[in-house]
Amino acid sequence: MNGPVIDYQGVFQALPGAVALLTRDLVYADANEAFLSVSGRTREQLIGRYLFDVFPDNPTDPAANGVRNLHASLERVMATGERDTMALQRYDVEDPERPGVWHERYWSPVNAPVLAPDGTVALLVHRVEEVTDLITARRSRDDGRTHVLEAELYSRARDLQEVNERLRDAHAREREVALHLQEAMLPAPRPLGHHRAAVRYRPATGGLNVCGDWYDLADLPGTAHTAVAVAVGDVVGHGLRAAGVMGQLRSALSAASRVADGPAEALDVLGLYARSVDGAQSATAVSVFVDWTNHTLTYSSAGHPPPALCGPDGTVVLLDRATDPPLGARPEHVPRPQARTGFTEDSVLVLYTDGLVERRREDIDTGLDRLARSLARHRLADPETLADALLTDLVPPAGLTDDTALIVLRL
Repeated sequence: MNGPVIDYQGVFQALPGAVALLTRDLVYADANEAFLSVSGRTREQLIGRYLFDVFPDNPTDPAANGVRNLHASLERVMATGERDTMALQRYDVEDPERPGVWHERYWSPVNAPVLAPDGTVALLVHRVEEVTDLITARRSRDDGRTHVLEAELYSRARDLQEVNERLRDAHAREREVALHLQEAMLPAPRPLGHHRAAVRYRPATGGLNVCGDWYDLADLPGTAHTAVAVAVGDVVGHGLRAAGVMGQLRSALSAASRVADGPAEALDVLGLYARSVDGAQSATAVSVFVDWTNHTLTYSSAGHPPPALCGPDGTVVLLDRATDPPLGARPEHVPRPQARTGFTEDSVLVLYTDGLVERRREDIDTGLDRLARSLARHRLADPETLADALLTDLVPPAGLTDDTALIVLRL
């Protein structure tokens, strides 16, 4: 049975709270009736106009910082894709009927993102609750003690906001360091002969933009672009510490692949090495050796989701016949399994980490089926376009809850 048709514009206008929609340029796109009422502005005075042209700081108040605080909050929402609740703000409003006359106003704002299908911020929800009447009413009922306490509360709220600003600045600096670290450890792939590859890296929503997921592509020595090792891996945890472990494991597997007889032996070496690296236990990895001369894929997995191979006809096969526990999981060393399969020219090989397919309260097979359908649908696209299409199809609107690395290789 179909549910009722919902008029979302009508719902927006009927909301009991004061809410406005802003573009990424901080221009008013819409505002409900409650917002127009508390702001003292008409729709014509708001829609299509820049936020801070409509509501500038009070020029007669040397301590006015409403514009700075609100602008910083909205920028944070656009940068992080997360809601931001602001401290109590004094933000005076000019009388629209008497230019130059300012009214003392107190607000409790909350700003939130409206996400596009690709996870980027498309619009900003700006919700405000005015508390001016509450503060002024309580002042008038008392001998001044309440006024002093409320002034102290407001002062503490401003102090807390300044502390939060400093913490966010420190976080931004740490994020910049993390981005440079990521670029150093996860460079763009070098050309693999005439074969084309694309890589993507997406941190979990709200992360530092650096994580424990990695990828690697490398020509095998002495093959003159006729064989290549492709790998992805995932370290438990997030942040700079996990990234440091990731860098060690990626380098070790890349080196081992260049001298090993196959991916199983390379993962054997990596597993032994992981035992000596703090934080590397239970990391996962999968390695595929591609032989373009004989049109074969040789692969081995250490507890990692299976690579997907899509033929030109749209048939998708999961490379899941050589799976073993994660690195360092066995108390005793046991040689890892290895399997081989053929491929048709112009097939597509996709390696990825679990953030692409796993969802909370959802069976992993559902995510794998979603990947297979998307891969078959976009299989004729070039690797760069295909990689973007997979992320568009598989990343939920609210963003990733786990980090994700992705390799798309045209065979």
